[in-house]
Formats: sequence, C-alpha cells, structure tokens
Amino acid sequence: QQQQQQQRYLESFDLLQKRHLLPPHPPKMENPEYGDRRNVNPELFCCTLNAIPETQSLLEKSRIPLGIHLHPFKELSEEELPVIYSGIILRCRSCRTYINPFVTLLDQRRWRCNVCFRVNEAPEDIDCDVSGGRFVPRAKRPDLRCAAVEYIAPSEYMMRAPQPTVLFFAFDISSTALQSGYLSVVCQCLKESLDSLPGDSRTLIGFLGFNSSLHFFNLKSKLSQPQTMVVSDVDDLFLPSPEGLLVNLKESRELVDSLLDQLPSLYDKNQAAFDPKSALGPALHSSFKLVSSYGGRITAFQCSLPSCGDGQLKARETSSDLSSKAKDVLYLNAMTDFYKQLALDCSGQQVAVDVFLLSSAYADLATTCCVSKYSSGCVYYYRNLNNATLAKFRTELKRYLTRPIGFEAVLRIRTTRGLSLHTFHGHCFVRSTDLLSLPNTNPDHGFTVQLVIEDSLKDVSNVCFQSALLYTTSRGERRIRIYTLVLPVTNKLRDLYGSANQHAVVALLSKMAVDRSLSSSVGAAREGFLSALLDVLAAYRRIHPGAQQSQRLIVPTSLSLLALRIHSLLQHRAFRLSGGIPVDERIFSMMLLKCLPVSDLLRYIYPSLYALHELSDEHCVPTKGGNAYSLPRLHLSAEQVSRTGAYLVDNGQALSVWIGKDVSSDFCLDVLDRPNFASLPELMTEFPELDTSQSKAIRDFVRQLQTRKSAFSPSLLIFREDSRFKSTFTQYLVDDRTDSSSSYYELLTN
Repeated sequence: QQQQQQQRYLESFDLLQKRHLLPPHPPKMENPEYGDRRNVNPELFCCTLNAIPETQSLLEKSRIPLGIHLHPFKELSEEELPVIYSGIILRCRSCRTYINPFVTLLDQRRWRCNVCFRVNEAPEDIDCDVSGGRFVPRAKRPDLRCAAVEYIAPSEYMMRAPQPTVLFFAFDISSTALQSGYLSVVCQCLKESLDSLPGDSRTLIGFLGFNSSLHFFNLKSKLSQPQTMVVSDVDDLFLPSPEGLLVNLKESRELVDSLLDQLPSLYDKNQAAFDPKSALGPALHSSFKLVSSYGGRITAFQCSLPSCGDGQLKARETSSDLSSKAKDVLYLNAMTDFYKQLALDCSGQQVAVDVFLLSSAYADLATTCCVSKYSSGCVYYYRNLNNATLAKFRTELKRYLTRPIGFEAVLRIRTTRGLSLHTFHGHCFVRSTDLLSLPNTNPDHGFTVQLVIEDSLKDVSNVCFQSALLYTTSRGERRIRIYTLVLPVTNKLRDLYGSANQHAVVALLSKMAVDRSLSSSVGAAREGFLSALLDVLAAYRRIHPGAQQSQRLIVPTSLSLLALRIHSLLQHRAFRLSGGIPVDERIFSMMLLKCLPVSDLLRYIYPSLYALHELSDEHCVPTKGGNAYSLPRLHLSAEQVSRTGAYLVDNGQALSVWIGKDVSSDFCLDVLDRPNFASLPELMTEFPELDTSQSKAIRDFVRQLQTRKSAFSPSLLIFREDSRFKSTFTQYLVDDRTDSSSSYYELLTN
C-alpha cells in the first residue's frame, strides 16, 4: 500500500503545460499505514518525507528539507483521543518511550521497543482493560491500538501538587487606549465569560491597570466594593497590599463583576488625555510577582509604545520599505533584552504571557513580542479598531478566554537513534535538545522541528517519532498526551520524491525563511525560497528519464503545488519588499508563520478564493458536525474573477468579498437587499439577514468560515468593484503580476 501511494505521487507532469493545478478542495495530508496499525492523524503529527533516507547524503541529494510538524494540544474528541485511566504506564526502561501500536510483542511477558529496540518485561496485567479492570485481548488496549492516546498521570509525574488556574489581566489605560474604546469590549467579554473560564473552585483572578502609574485593584471578598491602589513610581516597584490583589474567583465573584462594570468609566477620558504614557514593562513585572508562586497566565492589553519604566522603548520606524539588510536587522529584531529576560523568568516559574496589541501606530512588536515568544504565550494584533475588527476582536477574545488550557507543561520528542533534533520553531523555551518548556499550552499553536541524520539508518527498516506532552489541566489533573509516528527507511532517491509531503515542506520552508529574515535580511529569505525551489527541480530533473534533454519543467505529483506556494510566499506580507507594510504587521505575519498549525498555515500562505454567486443548496454536504457547504477553490488570479459575479477570499485572518459591477440584480436583491449594483454602499461588514435560499446559504457559508476551531476569527468586509477598498481583495490575487513582482507563470518561465 505504501509503495502504491509513493508510485502515485511519483507520477510527473510539466508545470509549464498544466497551469491550473489547484485541487478544488484542500487535499488531506496522509501518513503511511502498516497493515492494521494506523499512524497518527497527520494534522497532529507529520513529516516532510513519508519515507526517511538512509543517510544524510541521500537527503541532501534530494534537496528536500527534513522536519516534523506537531500540533500537540489540538482539541480532539474521545473517539480521536482515547483517555486511559491506569496506575501503571508501560514505558521502555532504556529510552523511556511509551508503549504504542508499533512495538513488537514477543510473547506473553516481553515486548521490544520500536525506538531503541530494547526488550522489556511486560506486567502480568497487560491483558487487563486499563480503564475497567476486565480481561481483554492485548491488541485491543488503547495504547496498543491507537497512535494518539492520553494518560491520566499517577503521582510520580508530579513535581508538586497541581496548581490552580491563575488568570491575571493587565489593562492599558493610557489616553490612547481609553480613546480607542477597547476597554469596554474587554470588560463586557470578560464578564460574559466568567462562568466559562477554564478552572474549578480554586481559580484565582486579578486585575491591574497601567499608564504612567500602576493601578492595582483590591478584590478581597470581605470588602463591599473594589478598592483602587495607585503606585506612581514605576522605577521603584512594590505591591501595595499583601492580599486581595489575586483572589479566588468564586469567593470574590460579586466584586469582580462590580469591577468589570465600573472599569470602562472609572477613568475620565479628559483626565486620561494628560497621561499618554504606557508602563507596560513595570505592569508585566508586577503581574509576574503576583502570580509567580503559583504559575499561570498573564494577559496584557497594549495600545501604544511602552514609554516609561523598565522596558520603555523609542520609536525607530522611519519606513516600512525594507530594502536593505541594515533596516531588516534594526526593525525586525528586539531593541532590548528586557522582555526576553522577563519571559525566561516567567517560564522558570510556569507563567506564560499573552499580549493583545491594539494600535494603529507603531508599537515595536518586534521587541514586546519576546515576552510571549519565550514564555509559550500568544500574540494578537489589531491595527485599526473599526466595526469589522471590533467584531473580530470580540469573537477572538471570547474564544481565548474559554478555550482549553494546559499548565506547567513540557514537551519531549523521542526519535530512533541516528536522527537528531536540530532547530525548533514555535513559542517555547528549549530546555534541552529534545525538551520544550511550555508554562501554558493551548489548542491553537503548532511546533516544528528540523531534523538531521547523524548516523546511517541502513540497519533499521523504519524510524519512529514519539511526542509526549505532560501537562496539568485547568481542573488540576496531570495528563500525558502521546503521539506516535512511524515511517519507513529507504535508500532510493525516487522514493523520497514519491513520499514528499508538499504541505509540510512549504510549511517548514516558511518557518526557516522567518529565521533567515531575522538573522540576515528579508531579501536573503526571498533568495532562499527561490534557491530551495530551483534545487528541488534540478535534483528531480537529474533522475527523471528524458527531462535533461527537454525544455519542460518536470515535477512529481507529490510536489505539484510547491512552486505555486513559494510564489505566494514571495508576495506575502512577511516577505514582500515593496513599501506600505507597517513593521508591526510584518512582524505579526512572521509570528503567525512560525506558530500556526499546518492546516491553518497553508490557508494563510495561499488563501482560498470562492465564486460566492455560485453557492447554492447543491453545495451543502453532510458531515459529522452537521451540514456544511463545500465550494470549489479557484486560482488566485484575476482571470478567475468575472464582473458578473461575487467572490470571497479567505486567508484565515480576513474574509474579503468583491462584488462585480455587472452582477445580476437578482443577486443584489436576494443577498444584499439592494435593487442593483449602483445602490450598493461602498463598504459593508455583514450580509443582511434575508428570507431567501441564496442569502441563507451565503450567510451559513460565511459563518462556517468564521467559526472554525482556530485562534482567529476572520473579519468580513464586502465592497463594490469600484470601491476605494478594493485593494483589500486584489492584494490576494498573488498568481498575477504586480508592479513589484512577477506572475506565477513568469516565475516558472524565468
């Protein structure tokens, strides 16, 4: 079966002759199967190659990068992730690999590890159901049947008693922040979500406001109303009260509700106008002091450049045009180590820092993001708070507040001897060569690891990768989530091309390019993309019969979309050289490329374009979660867009709808509640709710795109063909030529 799959993907064609090669629906990644032993879902764990080369020299001949992608805390059903309640967890005594479907059961009492091949003794109760104590065939044990399982960990996996859920919020209350109106949205969302916050009766919560001073809120349950305590000297920090600043949510619930009601109007805007400063650094440092004895999560809302106290910064953006290496190094890297050092201190105490940046002005995200990057936190960025982005902010904040969270986590990746882990990508602190420290883990982050073949693998027929995420749930339960991936070893170059996972390859290349941008320049990253593409095409050309004597551009089916996606990356906001891209937006784009799971990342790299006017009930298909609409995707080119239609482009961050000037009056009336194109407003942020089948289908389709399980909820903008906002849509037509870049076809011919 594996050979048939590789042979299918090894079929070749000429890119110059087959320009329209985008599959109508996103293709699913595949991991090889071994008879009745099924590998882990590739959305959880996958490799850039589904056959591992015997030697590093063979890998280098293929010119395909080797790496693995991991989505360790993805939200899964019990069917997808069996939970095992057992006091005994079977592990190899030598390499500590967890027992999995790919070990060899030698007899009733012995099993061989599939990572280090040591023979281990099996306990007498190996044939007992690990959750119910009943006798069952060992082949039906979840950990011997499923490549993804989760254990309830016994006491030896705990360094201390499980921590309570600790949530601390730091609000920017500078004049810029208050004038934006964000605070009322945050307080409303928080109050509505209090009953749905992760945690239990032990949950602790606290709040702090900051401008040029720090404003602490005493919420001790014995008080009749919240008390505000102000520390004006941010250069000489102290906590104004030994208690009441971090309280039990259940015991102080009435005071928390009262504070959230009062907070938006607590600071008079006229008075705040005289205090435009932002002491973000001191606010984060004080928050850390309050939660460090427990661990937990700090959530900071930032609306301007930090301007006083430790961590204060100066504006250094003079242009968004990164045309020189010097500018890249200056703007894309941190100005100070303060935020990185604070992040490392937080990581050591099991504290993560998440940042919401809401600023239309330069706020030096390159520097402040370090506090999240090295503490396993996350970053959200909203450049302009209009109706569309406010709705996006509100939806994303609600998901952020209520999504599952794992505390004091560590992630270890084990591999067959001969392979070594080289470079890690993602928000984490690398504690050792195979161990990541994750004070918080969330379901929306992915991680990537580059691999090196240090020793020959010719003595093994397959290699094993196993990840183990040890974490504490928000209810104080210690758990271990195990993913196991087993891939065959080959000594044939053709097998490498036949087994290439192009989705994983382009995801890895994008992360490597971010690192190169930060260490060298954006221009160097762009050159790296082109070199990677040319090297792969040239290497495959050398082994393809007759290709060297022809002018054709031959690629295997397994890499058919590589050139298309690399061309899209060259026009991506993270790597575009032309002006008009604020540095903070570029940094945020790079952070998404580093952290998004592969499925979300591919949409962000090459958005989906749909002919919205063609949507009907015929496109509705039944799924496990109910009915869903499935429209075929189109190439991102103007030749796919007709003035008689309406088109939607989705990159996971935004939904942009373009209405052609010759669209039918029936569509305008049935979907937009206007008699014709001329009567349409220049910009809309939602589809009107109309009692027509097409209106319902389109609204359901948009809702389907906006409610995917992801950290981000794409905002919706609808505009006419002649709108001044039309570039919001046309910027995504990346297959076409622009003033600063060639078209996809020109890339192939040049």
